Amino acid sequence: MIQHWKAIAGLSAAMVAVHVVNFFSGGYLSTFGIEPREISSAYSIATAPWLHTDVGHLGSNLAAFVVLGSLVLLQGLRYFVKASALIILLGGTLVWLFARDATHIGASGWVFGLWSLVIALAWFDRSPRNIAIALAVVFFYGGMVFGVLPTAGYISFESHLFGAIAGVFAAFTLSKKPVVEIVAPARQNELKFWS
Repeated sequence: MIQHWKAIAGLSAAMVAVHVVNFFSGGYLSTFGIEPREISSAYSIATAPWLHTDVGHLGSNLAAFVVLGSLVLLQGLRYFVKASALIILLGGTLVWLFARDATHIGASGWVFGLWSLVIALAWFDRSPRNIAIALAVVFFYGGMVFGVLPTAGYISFESHLFGAIAGVFAAFTLSKKPVVEIVAPARQNELKFWS
């Protein structure tokens, strides 16, 4: 469990460090945000979640990230890493393909992905723990559902929407049980021929 907290603390510290560097560089790093359909900026799918416009933007994302990330880490560190990679890459790709022409930055797509993943796990992996966690998340964070709708023009609702879609996809993909092949045991008196 300590390893899980270290992972969340390390990722949060990285976001804060990037924001500090961005602040002192006059916002230069914000140019590494997603610019939809610009081939030369496709790499920004991986860099955009680490960038934020101001302290308020960073703080609101970090608060939800710490809680939701910790809940996903209950599935294990490897699960968290795989789920986060899926959410960032799939959600970011969808933003790059379909979002409005603007520079899209922030960890909110990742956060919305973790949010929808935790809720979707109650359906795809119906353990009592997952159901209880999903109910708690719906109770405390249910209002996030409105974040996937267009509101203020400066808010990338596309990142929220596509991040949430990616989170459901991650829950589905990572919850698939491996197919176990059952082989009937050989009979004791059966003749065996080897080629």
